[in-house]
Amino acid sequence: MNRNTKLLSNAGIIGIGTFASKLLVFLLMPLYTAWLTTGEYGAAEVITSLSNFLIPLAAVGVSTGIFRFAAEREADKEAVFSSSIALLGIGLGAFLTLSPLLLLVDYCREYVWLVVLYVFFADLQAVAAQYLRAIDRTALFAGQGILNTVLTVLFNVLFLFFFDMGVTGYVLSVVLGNVFTTLFMAFRARLWQVFRPSKINRALMGELLRFSLPLIPTTVCWLVTDLSDRTMVTYFWGEDVNGIYSAAYKIPTVINLVSGVFLQAWQFSAISESSNEEECSRFYSRVFSSFLSVVTIGTAGLILLSRPLSSVLLNEAYWDARLYMPVLLCAACAEAVVSFLASVYLVRKKSGHSFVTALIGALSNIVLNLILIPVMGALGAAVATLASYLLVMVVRLIDAPRIIRFRIALPRLLVSLLLLLGAATVMTLELSWMYPITVCLTVLLIVINAPALVRGIRAIFKHETV
Repeated sequence: MNRNTKLLSNAGIIGIGTFASKLLVFLLMPLYTAWLTTGEYGAAEVITSLSNFLIPLAAVGVSTGIFRFAAEREADKEAVFSSSIALLGIGLGAFLTLSPLLLLVDYCREYVWLVVLYVFFADLQAVAAQYLRAIDRTALFAGQGILNTVLTVLFNVLFLFFFDMGVTGYVLSVVLGNVFTTLFMAFRARLWQVFRPSKINRALMGELLRFSLPLIPTTVCWLVTDLSDRTMVTYFWGEDVNGIYSAAYKIPTVINLVSGVFLQAWQFSAISESSNEEECSRFYSRVFSSFLSVVTIGTAGLILLSRPLSSVLLNEAYWDARLYMPVLLCAACAEAVVSFLASVYLVRKKSGHSFVTALIGALSNIVLNLILIPVMGALGAAVATLASYLLVMVVRLIDAPRIIRFRIALPRLLVSLLLLLGAATVMTLELSWMYPITVCLTVLLIVINAPALVRGIRAIFKHETV
């Protein structure tokens, strides 16, 4: 199969699975905001963010490591899986031993047991899912995503609507979704047959650790970027404002969702095609050009539609979220570009570069939050998030092409970002004639990016090499 077609096929399968599952959550957003008060919703988001902060620590980063090592064509899959599970067992054992320290955190002391369960089963689910993706079981990988979300939604309806369990029900739904999804993958792929104690390789475990350990602080840095926003908004302005700010993230999540679907397929293709330096460079150049077009055009469209989407998807109590969405949409666009550039570090096993650049983003985000949130409220958090992602994007645009030489279409990227920032500013300030201005900026952005997108589509359907 042509590598362009293979990339599109994998993206399509993952996309069907992802969109089918996430669409349920997206459409149920009005119900969630009706079932939970703004304070409860903000508290649930903080607890979830804390759990996500601990997930990579407990797993010693092995969920990414197992994908990178098992995806290589010549890899011994059983040895990679068995060694990864051994590392995961050590990490989870240490986490359970140290988990009583969570009782020292006053804000979530009541929910420590939920945090522990959340982290434990999220790590098991992630490692199993990443192994399936690495061995090209794309359909099963997509299917488990659908199952996970459907189960989570069903448990949400049960716990929130029927049992009125509030924050506990919201978090417990995610835990049980992960439990049953992990069991499904284990039985469907017969993972117990892949795990062989005799295949546990200490040398391989050392390689996995050297690659995976820098990814722990990398992931933590990104989570700090997210957690610091919400924590500081809660501290300075209260849980109600944080709940509104958290709701404002839901529409920008569409950008993360679409780009994430593609990047999951892209990472597999990038690793598979990484042996030939020249071909890898051409492949990266063409794919990045098309990716940039799709992400910027999609972001512009969502900025234009942010107000009507808010009126449909959000409860009246969350209406102020519309003011933060345009800026957060720009941040999501920058994050998508940053994530694409991270694939360079993944392919070349330069996880240290991921850590350093992510650390820059996290530190800048914390500093900007401390400066902007007390003055601008939740909008200050949105601006800080955008600025930190733009900073990391600039650093990676300088660094990544030195590792894999590829064209970054810099003039088009800069003009597109300026147009997006202009549209976001107009919509956020709710200036008069904001819709005509935003429409004009969106049309101009489409005109600039459409040719590259058309070339990418032609390359796929004409089976051109890149």
